[in-house]
Amino acid sequence: MELRTRIGVITSGSLVDGLAARLDGGRQIEDLRVGQFVVVRGERNEFFAMVTDVVLDSTNKKVLADPPDGDLFFHEVLAGTSTYGTVELRPMLMLPRDLNEGLRPPKTVPPHFAPVLEADESDITRVFGTEDEGRFEIGRPLDMDVPVCIDLGRLVERSNGVFGKSGTGKSFLTRLLLCGVIKAGKAANLIFDMHSEYGWDATTEDRGMVFVKGLSQLFQSKVQIYSLDPETSRKRGVRVDADVMIGLDQIEVEDIALLQDELNLTGTAAETAALLVDRYHDRWLKTLLTMDTEAIKAFAEETSAHAGAVTALKRKLEQVARLSFVHEKPPTDAIERLIENLAQGKHIVLEFGRHSSTLAYMLVANIITRRIHRRWVDQTQRFLNTKKESDRPQPLMITIEEAHKFLNPQVAKQTIFGTIAREMRKYSVTLLVVDQRPSSIDSEVLSQIGTRVTALLNDDKDIDAVFTGVSGGAQLRSVLSTLDTRQQAMVLGHAVPMPVVVRTRSYDEDFYRAMGARGVDTPAERRQAFDEVEDLF
Repeated sequence: MELRTRIGVITSGSLVDGLAARLDGGRQIEDLRVGQFVVVRGERNEFFAMVTDVVLDSTNKKVLADPPDGDLFFHEVLAGTSTYGTVELRPMLMLPRDLNEGLRPPKTVPPHFAPVLEADESDITRVFGTEDEGRFEIGRPLDMDVPVCIDLGRLVERSNGVFGKSGTGKSFLTRLLLCGVIKAGKAANLIFDMHSEYGWDATTEDRGMVFVKGLSQLFQSKVQIYSLDPETSRKRGVRVDADVMIGLDQIEVEDIALLQDELNLTGTAAETAALLVDRYHDRWLKTLLTMDTEAIKAFAEETSAHAGAVTALKRKLEQVARLSFVHEKPPTDAIERLIENLAQGKHIVLEFGRHSSTLAYMLVANIITRRIHRRWVDQTQRFLNTKKESDRPQPLMITIEEAHKFLNPQVAKQTIFGTIAREMRKYSVTLLVVDQRPSSIDSEVLSQIGTRVTALLNDDKDIDAVFTGVSGGAQLRSVLSTLDTRQQAMVLGHAVPMPVVVRTRSYDEDFYRAMGARGVDTPAERRQAFDEVEDLF
């Protein structure tokens, strides 16, 4: 401990508001960074803390009223005596000097003049552990070259979030987390890949048109790619495992209610659809789309529905029927096959191809996830009845982008995604929500998010939303707002012992090898793959 570099001493503070430490005279205030990890050595405990602010202060305000005009000698005389720097600290963990006891949340504070020391690599390892089958390196501290690991077992126990404004690398952060879960086999994964970024190769956000490997290339047969637009996927050289088609009889009223904004539906649309379901059951949508004016009038008279509302609903739902992956009766039930593979522990990436509209994304994601919900609830009930390990449901993590579309306050209580975020942990299903506007997500849902990996956010509402339900969030706001736009993130929550700012792990050839794959394909290999695909199709 004595070999660590001393920063200063504790001068004031409280458990609720945090601590203040005065810097030693020889310390340069510019060497301190918001988000830096430090250790406070108390008399009975060591405290692991984060720097949340850096402050200039003085003992005599007259010095500030009449500052030395660029005189270096006077600057040096005043520095550390009349003028000095302080740092504000947020204690995150405490470790009793009795080494038989482990890390615990802080319940007290260190005494006055307790020394504040720079953390070293052993401190990071003591807090975050080392990478093994249950832990995965997410990045490294900004000022050190030592891994910061997340607990994958705890990660998949609850729903999680990846947040950050556009261009900060949310997709790469998400891909890192997915790689860790897949490699460790902690849960099956279903990724709704709206922009075809996860399954096969994608381009980096900071180096132009440089291709990086997707999950299927890294993990081969462990990851299957399903596609709503198989023609486009295969032209890109993607190995498609199944073509996904949606039948009219698979679309339910709940799916239509979710599309209220996209289809500009009125408040009576869901009630009208429910009347159709009562009469025609799973044939309700097919029947509605074939109704002429006389049939609509007859239905309205028989059910007390409004003929104008039925006509409007038909006109708007024709947009759904025109989607090329929607069929009256698909030849195979690819969704059932998808769910079966997930139940067996496979990982599925569902590509949308050219169907990247919000309408298509929300419709398909809701239909599939609703059926997953039913399957996992039934499986859990069976397991509780039989107590057989073979009946235990496979842990499943569902990744959705544009999460606020499914989880905003207006629809979160009705959508299947809101149900999963609030209740499905006990059924072994969790969400990985990816969004650039966390303030648009329902606060009750945000409070259930276990681990949050957050890149730079500028909007105050979004920053406040990230810290919903987080103790000490006010002190951490300043840390989040100082992140760089690329390859930096704050990690906090259930999967890490304390909040930490990291330089995120690079998604490069070293990472590929760590995942068990070789490096980037050469141009010749890529051209050969395209030629082979063209020959086959």
